Amino acid sequence: MNDVLCMLAVKNIKLNNLLILLKMKDNPLSKKSYAFALEIVKIYKEVTFREKEFVLSKQLLKAGTSIGANISEANGAISKADFSSKISIAYKESLETKYWLNLLRDADYIPSVKANGLLGLADELSKIMFSILKTTRINITN
Repeated sequence: MNDVLCMLAVKNIKLNNLLILLKMKDNPLSKKSYAFALEIVKIYKEVTFREKEFVLSKQLLKAGTSIGANISEANGAISKADFSSKISIAYKESLETKYWLNLLRDADYIPSVKANGLLGLADELSKIMFSILKTTRINITN
């Protein structure tokens, strides 16, 4: 029983440290998601100007910029469950963003090199968020 309590205490400390890290203004996930959002805005402007495509690119714009917005909301979470929920939404938005990037690339609206670069960045964000979700969900249930 004592071992279980110690293990739970350690997990709680790790989760609290993770929450503190993510609430810091200059955390890496916030920086990366903001930089990614800027790239999405740039590609949206390119596609709408050069290709005159407004519907699919708007979906990309919404999903791609929503990632960072939800991470920002997670940074201001009022509970562990709220934090996990916002990171989960950001993770799902990253998956949607990848869908729109693939579609716009395959429909020849975005050059493959540019789309693949953005897909790599989206994958990196997704992996970070998935890792956070695994950690927070394990610690919330224990």
